[in-house]
Amino acid sequence: MKGFLELAKSNPFFSPFQSAKCSGSEQPALPKPTLVPSRNIAAAATPEGYSCEYGSLKYYGLCAVGGALSCGVTHTAVVPLDLVKCRIQVDPAKYKSIFNGFKVTIAEDGMRGLAKGWAPTFIGYSMQGMCKFGFYEVFKIVYSGLLGEENTYLWRTSLYLAASASAEFFADIALSPMEAVKVRIQTMPGFANTLRAGAPIIYQQEGLNGFYKSLVPLWMRQIPYTMMKFACFERTVELIYQHVVPKPRDQCSKSEQLVVTFAAGYIAADTVVSKLNQDRGSGAVDVVKKLGFAGLWKGLTARIIMIGTLTAAQWFIYDAVKVALALPRPPPPGMPESLRKKLEAAQSS
Repeated sequence: MKGFLELAKSNPFFSPFQSAKCSGSEQPALPKPTLVPSRNIAAAATPEGYSCEYGSLKYYGLCAVGGALSCGVTHTAVVPLDLVKCRIQVDPAKYKSIFNGFKVTIAEDGMRGLAKGWAPTFIGYSMQGMCKFGFYEVFKIVYSGLLGEENTYLWRTSLYLAASASAEFFADIALSPMEAVKVRIQTMPGFANTLRAGAPIIYQQEGLNGFYKSLVPLWMRQIPYTMMKFACFERTVELIYQHVVPKPRDQCSKSEQLVVTFAAGYIAADTVVSKLNQDRGSGAVDVVKKLGFAGLWKGLTARIIMIGTLTAAQWFIYDAVKVALALPRPPPPGMPESLRKKLEAAQSS
């Protein structure tokens, strides 16, 4: 634990909160920041108002809670769209489009049929979100401590990519069992309709391997997407505060900061979708041979709608949970003073 705390204190993401301590700390609190005159702005939470220290085990745990809510709630909300997407991919002759897929599903199973797979979706993506966001915070701080303050700033995009890839590796291991049950419930006629009935069937027929058969394809799909999702979001937030918002983040109210979060989430989603369209040929060779190029992208429209909705909503919920739980929320990293002096010296020489 001490090692994590030292890494946290030595990286530029921590610098605005070096005096923020959990309750019971002996370190004196910083004075409250002065509000801007004539503006009705509530300052961001002051250090003494935080519920824990940035980079502490409690901080990671509460971030994991935020991630669980973020992913669990949003993925469960779009279960009907996910169900239709999966059916289009599995049986495109029967489910010809999104609207046709909804029509056929309702005709055969009623409105309740659109909710098939909600339980494994909620549990699985809550576990995935817990690992995705929780471990992202861990790896971001650990990798930053290894790089040092100046290199963290210079290589921050690479740091976001590495931290998010590492986090998603573990997140998909947590997701895979529930994803296996969910897909079978949604796409296999005659299979069980509930998690309670479906999970024992998979275990009896295939053992534990049945829950992890799709883990490698899941990694191939989710890790690149998550890398882009986190890196695009982090850099977009940085650019918005630099070029769009007319005041520093610590002078913005919490609601104003959450608006920036939501906007950055949508921009990041648009970037991810554009990249998906650009790199259509980058699937697994075996899958390409089996399905053909066009087959890989069945259900893409539904997928795009899901990406845009989920990415923005997830970041908003995650950041809102941080605000509600009074967690430290460092502003976008700024150039370290030591690096600034080096650059100025190089330019003057």
